[in-house]
Amino acid sequence: MNIINLNTWNRKELFDLFSKSKNPFYMVTFRYDVTDLYDHAKKEGLSFYYAMVYAVTKAVNRVENFRYAIQDGQVVLLSERIPSFTDMKKGGDLFQIVTIPCEGTVGEFAVEARRASEAQKSFIDFEKETEAAIYLTCAPWLDITALRNEGISDPDDSIPRIGWGKFTEENERKLLCISMEVNHRFIDGIHLAQFQDALTEVIDEICLG
Repeated sequence: MNIINLNTWNRKELFDLFSKSKNPFYMVTFRYDVTDLYDHAKKEGLSFYYAMVYAVTKAVNRVENFRYAIQDGQVVLLSERIPSFTDMKKGGDLFQIVTIPCEGTVGEFAVEARRASEAQKSFIDFEKETEAAIYLTCAPWLDITALRNEGISDPDDSIPRIGWGKFTEENERKLLCISMEVNHRFIDGIHLAQFQDALTEVIDEICLG
């Protein structure tokens, strides 16, 4: 983690502008082709959801602006963000929030995600929740076109919130709407585009082995 010197930070003017807003958050949803990742996950016997959590987390961490946060009143650049994702309990209709580091290969992460989810006894482990999280969720029953999270009340909240729903098929390709809710004090539209490019790079790397 590095503390940002606001006096020399090239984003200071934008940061100051959006800091005046009580609600500096905005949401963007875009369609994305997940065919290759889906096919890879099924070929390897992996959960597509866990593969998406892994790929999205890796992509987020490749874009510097997604790693800005405010801690103790100071702007900092985190070394990495950690996925905190919803997961359904087997045999029921209740979900829980699982938080684990995004480490190893996609296969290793999927195994650990399953183990951690099955071992977790509470809805959420608050000791693992920090400002370094990414909140990830999925509604696989619905072809969502947008997804807004429950109210964010703190303008200093820098945690990206990313969700998706059920993929649709078009010309034998699987398309997913990915919805992103971010703080404009740190993240602009160009950074969302950089995330999309990074996601493609990560998926290509996963599929090429």
